[in-house]
Amino acid sequence: MAESQKKRSGTLKKVLARVARYRLSIACSLLLAALTVTLTLYVPILVGRAVDLIAGPGRVDFAGLARILATIGAAVALTALSQWLMSLINNRITYQTVRDMRADAFRKIGILPLSYIDSHPAGEIVSRVIADVEQFADGLLMGFTQLFTGVITILGTIGFMLSVNPVITLVVVLITPVSLFVAAFIARHTYDMFRLQSQTRGEQTAMIDELVGGQSVIQAFGREKKCLDDFDEVNERLRRYSLRAIFFSSITNPSTRFVNSLVYAGVGVCGAIIAVGGGLSVGQLSCFLSYANQYTKPFNEISGVVTELQNALACAARIFDLIEETPQAPDAPDAAALKNVRGEVAIEDADFSYVPERPLIEHLNLHARPGQRVAIVGPTGCGKTTIINLLMRFYDVDRGVIAVDGAPIRSVTRKSLRASYGMVLQETWLRSGTVRENLAMGRPDASEEEIIAAAKASHADSFIRRLPQGYDTVIGEDGGLLSQGQKQLLCIARAMLCHPPMLILDEATSSIDTRTEARVQEAFARLMEGHTSFIVAHRLSTIREADIILVMKDGRIIEQGRHEALLEKGGFYASLYNSQYAGLA
Repeated sequence: MAESQKKRSGTLKKVLARVARYRLSIACSLLLAALTVTLTLYVPILVGRAVDLIAGPGRVDFAGLARILATIGAAVALTALSQWLMSLINNRITYQTVRDMRADAFRKIGILPLSYIDSHPAGEIVSRVIADVEQFADGLLMGFTQLFTGVITILGTIGFMLSVNPVITLVVVLITPVSLFVAAFIARHTYDMFRLQSQTRGEQTAMIDELVGGQSVIQAFGREKKCLDDFDEVNERLRRYSLRAIFFSSITNPSTRFVNSLVYAGVGVCGAIIAVGGGLSVGQLSCFLSYANQYTKPFNEISGVVTELQNALACAARIFDLIEETPQAPDAPDAAALKNVRGEVAIEDADFSYVPERPLIEHLNLHARPGQRVAIVGPTGCGKTTIINLLMRFYDVDRGVIAVDGAPIRSVTRKSLRASYGMVLQETWLRSGTVRENLAMGRPDASEEEIIAAAKASHADSFIRRLPQGYDTVIGEDGGLLSQGQKQLLCIARAMLCHPPMLILDEATSSIDTRTEARVQEAFARLMEGHTSFIVAHRLSTIREADIILVMKDGRIIEQGRHEALLEKGGFYASLYNSQYAGLA
């Protein structure tokens, strides 16, 4: 409980620090709230005076009544205007704060280490940036709209009542602690409930994202019932947490209404006794009864606001956890940009593991000369793709050095390092936009002729021209209705258009038919001339022409050499190769 209280207090301070950026708008909102409350509380006084002007038969002061009614009309109109302006300012403050938080969260995602992205479901991160921010906005807006006016109304009402009759005011103030107790009780019990609700909602969003994205795989393996059971379990937890949160928040209204009734009854009884004794006029008593309602109403609203704020703070805590996540190590202050890259890559005695207690790569050594084609083969999980992650500095080695043209990659900027590589992966990535925009992603300044030449070189031009608008066809997120092979051809064309000094091909032709693959391999051969290339492949037929083949097993290079030499050696590579082509000779 103490830890929860500490986290809630810390989150509140962070929210206030962000809201304080708009202190001028807050000051205007407070002034308008004070004006609104003052005018609202002044109206009952005017009504009380009007009642006194019609207190008996034949004693109606029509002229005075007309003046009071005109004043009431002006006060109501000014109140409406100030409330409208206050709502406008409060909305502006809220959505500026939410905009800043969402921008910070999205900006942080861009600089988070890949290890964070790999260890957190995409749907859960999306839930923080979208759903949690939206929930936070709702709570913050309610806080601005009702908290300011509620507090000022309470203070203003007490002031006005003291000016009329201190005794009745004392009765009202003595009953007030009951409302405060109710609000404090609800606040203590709702934060943890809403925090669990928010976490489970993020878990559910992540699960839905995963299940929808992998629906074909789920159906292919008959996992529908298991997935439905898993979803039902998460859904049931969300129902349970939501009901508990809603239960505590729902007792706010009846509890505060009960307190309201106590206050109203106390004012009515005391006021009637004093009025009978001549201490109050009928108009003043009606004014006090009106104030009793005015005074207790904010407690009802503030209790509701407190409940919403607990939900908002629970959501804000998850957003701040993302915003404050440790980013990837920045480039060194003296980091230089790689220029005129020749493509000499060296890995010296490198160790790396994703999880400290499970070593993966140990004592890895590699030297690739400019223009060499280096193939990396081995069983699944041996560390092939990990080497690519290390070369691109998506992850940093735990020990050892990786250097490009003699410069350790830790001493150069990530941008210049990654710009020196062209990557084609087994998993394609295309964004919503035209085919032309997707091809020119790495080179926005590329000419039409260069784009078409790259598409022809990758054998993508023919199917692109068959699309409804050719190169101007808009494709959806991740390629839309394009086949996996077509998407991969676009990614290959994109790499060819950049014409980088170094290439990384990680199962780059895995989704292409054999005939097209042969043509693409020819295009790759032309592209790789004079360029250092790293080729990860399961189909060993694609790497026969490599200058050097690295055979990996359990994070180590156990064999290396050319294709023919490794076959003659009769080692692990030969067994891998023969297992693929046994019986085909």
